[in-house]
Amino acid sequence: MLNRLRNNFGLKLLSVTLAVAAWAYFHLGAAPGTTARFDQTLTVPIVVMGVRPGYQASCAEKSATVVIEVPRNGEAFRPDQFRAVVDVGDLVDPGFHNVQVRIVPSDVALHSLSPASVIVALDRLEERVVPVDLEYLGEQRGIVVESASVNPTATTLRGVANALDHVAGVRVEISIPRKPQELDEMIGPTPTDADGHEVPGVQISPNLVRIRARFVNAQQAGH
Repeated sequence: MLNRLRNNFGLKLLSVTLAVAAWAYFHLGAAPGTTARFDQTLTVPIVVMGVRPGYQASCAEKSATVVIEVPRNGEAFRPDQFRAVVDVGDLVDPGFHNVQVRIVPSDVALHSLSPASVIVALDRLEERVVPVDLEYLGEQRGIVVESASVNPTATTLRGVANALDHVAGVRVEISIPRKPQELDEMIGPTPTDADGHEVPGVQISPNLVRIRARFVNAQQAGH
């Protein structure tokens, strides 16, 4: 056994020395003139930019994960120092587009970015004028509407074309009172579809209209 240890003892000692030196180099410090670094993972918000006037853009992804190289003797980054930007300035055709994500500021050692691209829905904003209809709710119970008026008689709807296409009308709901009375109120109109359901994502102007109505007994209206 002793003879085996003595055989090529010098080479064996050199090999062990080199192995220890390599381990120390990679684990205890960097080579002279270099700076040890580490990776930092951040979650940053995704911001859609460059939307042209008359358009609306949105994407389902709200944040991105980035891995950035940071010097070990430097300060760690904060998420609010970065934004994941999606630029849609070159898009003009409504529909779904796959757009690249880029990190701002860009002067960092970026190791990875997820997602690297997102699907952006681009819609064209439109405007339409729709008259206001009155809808009476409840049982009449001998009460009828003698007269009613709305001011203004029409509203302006703004939204993406797809949403406006579902609008069949604009209505104001009025509850029929239990006894004769006069109504003079500001009430919010609602854009509705063909089934009477409210259409979401539509802006309406004005958001209040003046309703004047006179409710009387059915016998009184007959005279």
